[in-house]
Amino acid sequence: MSLGVASTAPAQDSLSQASIQAQQTQAELQSRIDNADDATREALQRLRQASQQADRLESYNAELAPIVDNQAKRIASEQQALTQISVTREALPGEMREMVEQLRAMVEADMPFLRDERLARVDDLEQMLSRDDASQADKLQRIFSAWRTELAYGREMDQWSGPLEGAQSDAASQGSLLAREVDYLRVGRTGWYYVTPNDQAGGVWSVANGEWEALDGDQIDEVRRGIRIAQDQSAPALLHLPASLVVEDGQSAAEGQS
Repeated sequence: MSLGVASTAPAQDSLSQASIQAQQTQAELQSRIDNADDATREALQRLRQASQQADRLESYNAELAPIVDNQAKRIASEQQALTQISVTREALPGEMREMVEQLRAMVEADMPFLRDERLARVDDLEQMLSRDDASQADKLQRIFSAWRTELAYGREMDQWSGPLEGAQSDAASQGSLLAREVDYLRVGRTGWYYVTPNDQAGGVWSVANGEWEALDGDQIDEVRRGIRIAQDQSAPALLHLPASLVVEDGQSAAEGQS
């Protein structure tokens, strides 16, 4: 009987050892499964995050696409504008010179009021075009300014005093006997007049004849009234005066100016 008990003990020890190893193996396997589950969950989480980020990027790209297209169109437009500017810059010197030449032609063909001053302005522009110390923009600005000044003469009523200008007609000769300087009145480009300081003589510039033609006493009074209006010393009113530039119907172009 003692021999049977002795043989059973090692077997039980082996069974117990095997059971322990099996439990350890199962524990290790479960640990691996748990770790694998954790890794899988982390991978799935990263995948979801990547998918969400991809969705956000896709949405952002969809919103950005029109902006990119517009920017591309703007860049193309600016490149085209730069090309046009380059072409314009090359043509600009010739254009500016032509504008100054046209300005001189207009002054020389116009009534000779303030002639020296106006021609001096053109001379300055011509000299400016030959200089390198002024930018194209500055040159163009000065040319435009000179043109605006000339165009304004056609809309303004002006008065000033100075030596008698223009051809020395009979009317001018009468004035020169009485005074070296005269008082001028200009009504746009339709009428240019002068009277002597003592109102004893006066004239209207005739564009057709290129000289002064004498005014009578009533007309001299009208010129003097026009001078007061131009000086803001009298209220605007109709002026009945012969025109320097006679219109086709033969009526005074200055009549009705105020």
